[in-house]
Amino acid sequence: MKRMERIFAYVEAESAKFTKETLHERGGLDAQEIADVLGILRNNVSKELNALFREDRIVKFGGRPVRYFERAALEKLLGAPLPAGPLAYESVAACEKELTAQQQPENPFDALIGAHRSLKRQVEQAKAAILYPPDGLHTLIVGQTGVGKTLFAHLMFAYGKAMERFAPDAPFVTFNCADYYNNPQLLLSHVFGHIKGAFTGADQAKAGLVEQADGGVLFLDEIHRLPPEGQEMIFYFMDTGTFSRLGETTRDRHAKVLIIGATTEDPNSALTKTFVRRIPNIITIPSLASRTLGEKLDIVKLLFTDEAQRVKKPIRISVEAVKSLLGSIGAGNVGQIKSNIKLLCAQAFLNGIDNPDYIEVDFKMLPQTIKNGLLTLSANRQALAELTQYLAEPLVVEPPGRRRARAEEEESDKKSFNLYRVVEDKVELLKGEGISDDLIKQIVATDVNVYIKSLYDKRASINLSTRERLLKIVDEPLVDFSEQIALYVSKRLNRSYRDRFLYAFSLHLSAFLKRLKDKEPVPYSEIAGAIERDSLHYQVALEIKARIEKHYRVTVPPTEVEYIALLLESAEDEDLEEKITILVAMHGATTASSMVEVAQKLFNTQDTNLIPIDMPLEKNPQELAQKVITMLRGMNCRTGVLILADMGSLVSLGAQISETLGIPVRTIDMVSTPLILEAMRKADIVGMDLDSIYESLRSFRGYEAVDFAEHRAADGRQEAIVTICSTGKGAALKLKSLVEEVLKSAGKPLAVLPVGLTHLEEHLQELQGEYAIRAAIGMKKPALPIPFIPLEEFIDGAGEQRLLSLVRVQEPREERGSADEREQKSVVVRRLCEESLEKFLTYLNPAKVMDSLMEFDRVLEAELGKHFSNPVRIRIIVHCGCALERIVTRSPLHFDKNKQEIDTQKLSAIQKAVKIFEKTLKLRFDADELCFMAEMI
Repeated sequence: MKRMERIFAYVEAESAKFTKETLHERGGLDAQEIADVLGILRNNVSKELNALFREDRIVKFGGRPVRYFERAALEKLLGAPLPAGPLAYESVAACEKELTAQQQPENPFDALIGAHRSLKRQVEQAKAAILYPPDGLHTLIVGQTGVGKTLFAHLMFAYGKAMERFAPDAPFVTFNCADYYNNPQLLLSHVFGHIKGAFTGADQAKAGLVEQADGGVLFLDEIHRLPPEGQEMIFYFMDTGTFSRLGETTRDRHAKVLIIGATTEDPNSALTKTFVRRIPNIITIPSLASRTLGEKLDIVKLLFTDEAQRVKKPIRISVEAVKSLLGSIGAGNVGQIKSNIKLLCAQAFLNGIDNPDYIEVDFKMLPQTIKNGLLTLSANRQALAELTQYLAEPLVVEPPGRRRARAEEEESDKKSFNLYRVVEDKVELLKGEGISDDLIKQIVATDVNVYIKSLYDKRASINLSTRERLLKIVDEPLVDFSEQIALYVSKRLNRSYRDRFLYAFSLHLSAFLKRLKDKEPVPYSEIAGAIERDSLHYQVALEIKARIEKHYRVTVPPTEVEYIALLLESAEDEDLEEKITILVAMHGATTASSMVEVAQKLFNTQDTNLIPIDMPLEKNPQELAQKVITMLRGMNCRTGVLILADMGSLVSLGAQISETLGIPVRTIDMVSTPLILEAMRKADIVGMDLDSIYESLRSFRGYEAVDFAEHRAADGRQEAIVTICSTGKGAALKLKSLVEEVLKSAGKPLAVLPVGLTHLEEHLQELQGEYAIRAAIGMKKPALPIPFIPLEEFIDGAGEQRLLSLVRVQEPREERGSADEREQKSVVVRRLCEESLEKFLTYLNPAKVMDSLMEFDRVLEAELGKHFSNPVRIRIIVHCGCALERIVTRSPLHFDKNKQEIDTQKLSAIQKAVKIFEKTLKLRFDADELCFMAEMI
């Protein structure tokens, strides 16, 4: 027997003796062990093992020493086939993890652009519709033409197959209801089938699409074209699963079909109300124009990649061409931009037919309608800045299988910063298109602004100081002088200009001095006028010019002042303090505008972050929502939007804004002038964040005194509780709302006053002149003789009971039953659990399941004969709430530890407690989830 076969026979025999446990312990066989047993030199054994590895007969595990295992034996132990090799893993555990991942069903939605961003909610709705027991939810997909409704329906079907809700050979039947719109009888015949003689020409019986789709999906496109009688037959089929062919008098045919409809119309106006009520799941696909800029760019890349596959060549697209395409996106959605890209690639292919390497799409070859998109995008500075994060260089896409879409890699760091080049390239391009000088100046100024920000931000990720980065590019004396200028500018303009301006100015000054040395003129006088001559930036630029001339003994041309002023403006823009945007939304032609005008006069401001939204009674709410979203998209609203609305549809405006723009939005109804003034005060003067403003305004009742006559001390002072944190704002306001709920449940709605630690005693003494302070709750015990409850004690539960005893001194304890006591003890627990679950749950409504969760908690404590602290209760309840959602979505956790070690008493108590969910929600916990909860107790 040859040496290699002897070694393989030994590895094969020894591998067969391993159990899964010994495999994890030993990790296989090493070369020295084999050499000792077979009497072969270790070097020769290693050589043969590597040969066997290359032949894919054994598997290699990394480490010291390297270990080997026979492939078939490993497959048997792990209970799964291995992929084609040779195979090398870091460890046995890594091998198991990879095999497990391969066995997980593929999620078709992962390939959908935006699935984890702007379409995240839609994807979650689709998954829930497929997985919802017992047979899924019928779904209506709503969206403009070309947004991808048909693609989305196919992905839902593919997801159902991946999750084994449909058989591998299940049908997906498509029908466009517009095909027979003018012949309702023929349309119904096509959908449900007909019997012989049902109508003239029905010479034989025919099965309909419903029967063809049995066991799968029937996709009804343009479902709004179904006549009312067709809608009635469809919703009857949805309800009962039975139907009749045209001409039959009884509905005794059965089919199991998931119906997915698609429409471009408003369901409430285009479909009968009865039909809409039968469809529990309506998914709205946003238009391409409302998608994020990153997603639009991904879609453009994908469409160019498809064309690269067709022409079998890479495609190079200039930055300006990509910007123009993105800026030209309008009502045509994906379908229109796909057609545009096809035409561009066809033209580029003809132009570059002699170029074997790639074809090129540049700005000059674009039709005028697409070129106009560049001007549209350039007018939106925020969008342009965002795009620069994704696209700094020409885009190159290659046919699939060669390389993924990427930005072309050039030696940009070697070229370094060159503001002249930015201006030269841009002006040359725009002049060639006959664009006016004024518009060129506007576009150039915007591009310079974006370029400077992206330049500094791109390098700021390097773990070096600004000075260290600069010294790698320019000499030290120039950096020293630039630092002096940056300090002067900061003082002169009363703003921080230390980093971005220092970086941009140093590199620009270096380029300017080099031009002077090489006797190159400063280019393009067209930039003149881009900055107003009477602006402060221009005046400071003149002062910097004088300092450069004095320091370097050179003459600085007037055009150079424009460049420096642009640098000043660009470096400052993003440093402006971002404030909360306040929308005042009210019904009526001018109601909101009038109220905002009054508030601004009273506040003595023309704040542009306070915006009125007037809604005439005849205006469509959806049109108004789109108008508001379009307006906010052009603003900087990253810190959030506070909506002060009066009533009705305006109160629900926030959810649509937040979902579309991906920004935090909070809404308060019953708007009034005092409420607007208080919001302005807290946003502008106090500088509170969105959540803090929202929490404080929820309890705002105007500036007049609130009547607390029924809760006054004997001396006439109003009774109050004080909450204490570091600032008296965020945490104290949150604590304030918790304390208010506890007091409300006890029937004692005392005043709750948040205060900060700064000058605490003085503030408390001042408050005692007006209030009888019954207790203080928070981070620090006051020096004054006031009962104090530490924050951790209040959250833990004991402090909650102590507070109740302090405010109910006159109420006999025997008047309160134990159930009432427990309910009050649970106020904090319930509130904190509900808030946590609102963040974690997607499908379940925390408010609807909280009663069941609290009952679960009560039964669990009773079965175990013990009382948990509040933190333990919160941890168990939140985990249980998340487990309920995992049951609904069929994504359970797996308990990997030894289940025999779980305390049987705890497990038995949990099994009894979770029966509440079987009774109220029809949901059953599996053994793994129960083990996790038992381990938490």
